[in-house]
Amino acid sequence: MIRMALCIVAGLELAAAPVASAQTAPPESDNSRYTFNRIDAGYLRLDGRTGEVSICAQRAAGWACQIMPDERAALEAEIARLQAENAAVKKELLAHDLPLPGTVKPQPPAANSDEPRLQLPNDADLNKVMSFIEKVWRRFMEMIAGLQKDILKKT
Repeated sequence: MIRMALCIVAGLELAAAPVASAQTAPPESDNSRYTFNRIDAGYLRLDGRTGEVSICAQRAAGWACQIMPDERAALEAEIARLQAENAAVKKELLAHDLPLPGTVKPQPPAANSDEPRLQLPNDADLNKVMSFIEKVWRRFMEMIAGLQKDILKKT
């Protein structure tokens, strides 16, 4: 049992050793600024400080390194341009008292607007109307029956 515990502790120390050595890396010198990797056309050079990538190849006049275009910089420039354009469009919308898309819900039309608005009745309104028509019809029929009685009495 004690042997197993010692083996586990020793294993943990061995596993932590590379982490400790990686944390105490020596400070960068000018000699370690660039990292070179062999490729078909020459060498690929990575600048450890700026992150620039260059392809170095032998030319007629000697060795020359050509910086590769950085897509990230181009994308960040496009994002900055779109953000500026977006801000300008928002300012223009606000200047014309228009709501910003997705942030402000449009208000319902005012009751005083000149446009007529169709609003259909609900079931309760229909029941009230039907009751009223039924009462009017009954009274009308009673009135006709009363007139018929009066006409028959006179003859």
